Amino acid sequence: MRDTPLKVEARFRELLLNLTPGQRLAMACRMFGTAKALVRAGLLNEKRMSPVEIRVYLFLRFYGQDLGDSEREKILKQLWAASDH
Repeated sequence: MRDTPLKVEARFRELLLNLTPGQRLAMACRMFGTAKALVRAGLLNEKRMSPVEIRVYLFLRFYGQDLGDSEREKILKQLWAASDH
């Protein structure tokens, strides 16, 4: 489904391409930060979670599919172990 007129899409693409690589990177970082904040807010709205539970959930949500089972388990162990300090 396309709900954006082609002229608008072309203009948006032109504006993005006119940004420097650093500006595009900064924009991507801000968008990722916003995505994490929205997921975190949704979690906190649903139920009470400890800070480590939130970190584990965010890790699984954003990166869990990108790793093999052994890598994912290793990182999860480190996240849980860090909460013991």
